[in-house]
Amino acid sequence: MQDIQNLLDIEDATGLAEWVKRGEVQPGELLEAVIDRIELVEPQLNAVAERLYDSARQAARESRSRDGVFSGVPTLIKDLFSPVNGAAMTNGSQSLGGFRADFESEIVTRLRGAGCLIVGTSTSPEFGTSYSTESSRFGATRNPWNLAHSAGGSSGGAAALVAARVVPFAHGNDGGGSLRVPASCCGVFGLKPSRGLLPSGPMVGEGWAGMGTPHAVTLSVRDSAALLDATAGIDLGAPYAAPVQTLPYFAAVQRDPRPLRIGLVEQLGPWPTSTESLEAVRQAARLCQSLGHRVEPVSLPVVLPEFLDQVFTIIGASTRHYVDVLGQMRGFAVQPEELEARTRIILRSKGDVSGAQYAGAVEWIHALGRQLAVFMQNYDVILTPTLTREPVPIGELDLQDDSMSLEELIERFHSYSPFTALFNASGQPAMSVPLYWSAGGLPMGAHFAGRFGEESTLLALAAQLERAQPWRGQVPPFNACQRPPSRL
Repeated sequence: MQDIQNLLDIEDATGLAEWVKRGEVQPGELLEAVIDRIELVEPQLNAVAERLYDSARQAARESRSRDGVFSGVPTLIKDLFSPVNGAAMTNGSQSLGGFRADFESEIVTRLRGAGCLIVGTSTSPEFGTSYSTESSRFGATRNPWNLAHSAGGSSGGAAALVAARVVPFAHGNDGGGSLRVPASCCGVFGLKPSRGLLPSGPMVGEGWAGMGTPHAVTLSVRDSAALLDATAGIDLGAPYAAPVQTLPYFAAVQRDPRPLRIGLVEQLGPWPTSTESLEAVRQAARLCQSLGHRVEPVSLPVVLPEFLDQVFTIIGASTRHYVDVLGQMRGFAVQPEELEARTRIILRSKGDVSGAQYAGAVEWIHALGRQLAVFMQNYDVILTPTLTREPVPIGELDLQDDSMSLEELIERFHSYSPFTALFNASGQPAMSVPLYWSAGGLPMGAHFAGRFGEESTLLALAAQLERAQPWRGQVPPFNACQRPPSRL
């Protein structure tokens, strides 16, 4: 008999599924081991929004097929505009009360079709608008590398659970860095696919004017590629569509990429990049050069404050629409005191923009996407830091009053992450790769963006970097492995 806990210590999702397919591990055994791991770490990490153990056990009992690429592998769905039938969907907000979905998002359906067992939902900040997963509904999700620091946001619950070796991958979504920022903070791999490659329906038509997309935080690059193979492709009526590669994405991770021309960006906008973040990105650049790639300094054709003003016009209008719809659903309007300070600031400044202003902002970011597409004709990949400094302490991005102006809010959040949102607006694929740990022992990811629709190039590069400088052996002090977790 296999030691299931030992397998969870060392295997990624692809490896676990192989044990299940060979009949050497049963889905129910794997599920119970993951449940034990959740219960071991959850009081400290605070990364699970809702446990779905009973329905997962039922799914494991009813599982008859071992054909799915992730047959029997437990995972969690991010609690943010990603309904799971019968589960609470709070979007990290008090305002949704006890709402439970009676339908599922297409991405959840496809994950089930791939054989996944949905063991729970993971935490998110209110409406996904923070780079730290802290909310009045759930409290703070903590970083397994140091419990005093943030796990990132908005897919912080997913990243913390993967980093702590509870599950090998967890679903998330990304509208401005929400997969890549927590992946960087927690020392795991996070890929944001191209606009329209993955389904967002039926609840979301075009999240934040197409800036948002689902995917996952993963322990390994090959899991991310296999997940794309299992879930890529538009859903019915989708407003955007990205090209799907003719070859499986999984094939891309099995070979080194051709020599790439990589543009290195060390700073973007008016806010400085810390010495440690500069060292992290320069080390990544040196590693790429040692693997035969050409790296050269570049400047991106974007004025960041103007860009972020347009982005928040879209976020503000979208948030106002969502809050209004929520009020209609429950029969009475959402009151300001039900919302967090960050949301109130956004709504106060951008919640009542005109239709013309919203349309103008969408046109602005689409024009930027075309600009960057022209720029990318000269480069295969853009390399930047994921964040300008180490993962922030808990509380630094958790606003408690709404006296701050929107401009001050933007500086607070985007001086920390000025790089990631740009590629949501352009629709390009981008990823955070865990290649560096700070002197204080905290992960700091390297951020790579590719041409629209060229996920295979990024995945091939990430797999090459993973082979050259493996990170799966880097286990955080607080973890779900067989040895007792450290108390920080």
